[in-house]
Amino acid sequence: MKTIRTVVVEDEAVTSRNLIHLLGEIAHDIDIVSALSTVEEATTWFAGNENMYDLIFMDIRLADGLSFDIFKRIAIDKPVIFVTAYNDYAITAFRNNGIDYILKPFDEEEIANAVNKYKRWMGSATPHVLPVFADLAAQIGNLSKSYKKSFLIHYRDKLIPVETAKISWFYTANEIVYARTDDDRQFVMDFTMEQLEQQLEPDTFFRANRQFLINRRAITEVEFYFNGRLLVKVKPIAEMQILISKARVPEFKKWMNT
Repeated sequence: MKTIRTVVVEDEAVTSRNLIHLLGEIAHDIDIVSALSTVEEATTWFAGNENMYDLIFMDIRLADGLSFDIFKRIAIDKPVIFVTAYNDYAITAFRNNGIDYILKPFDEEEIANAVNKYKRWMGSATPHVLPVFADLAAQIGNLSKSYKKSFLIHYRDKLIPVETAKISWFYTANEIVYARTDDDRQFVMDFTMEQLEQQLEPDTFFRANRQFLINRRAITEVEFYFNGRLLVKVKPIAEMQILISKARVPEFKKWMNT
């Protein structure tokens, strides 16, 4: 049996491990040849290993930019299955070798279906031809979703309903995600930050950086910081600084002005 040499490009360590585990469970002919986490790392790896892989599972929003930037820097002619928390980039994904587009949080069935689609594509008479846009556009039409209005959170020996609107910010530390409410209570969440992004209203919550997701209502002021960054002050006060990188300042300002 010919193995499918697969590369995973994902900047969330927990999500990357989960995806690799699922691939190993559902497809024994998949061989993970590399796990990458940034645009820079992926660009370098793909440039030097063009004949070392067959398939890519790729997140779209990485720590240092969008994964589409990789395609702008180097030529990649292998198929890509995009796994992301965002449905905004579907058309662009399909223009960059995309054969499937899976929204997080994903499950085993979705990953299995994507792998099977790749196998059918490879078994076709013209595997070098990427799927037609009509079929992919139909998939986009099914990506609409509603956003969570509350979370049922485990707290000590209880389940506590917490309204999303009352959560001031989420943050992650040591691969654990916490929620801080406007009355200064803290809860452990059973989601990764990317899973939360997928479930939260984007007009209300903004991913400030890898550690923080902030509620617009919690922001008290924004200060200019070193190297073109912004320092966001929130209430309740966060123990760590919430910094917006220089590259994301325009996006943050646009979000704040809507």
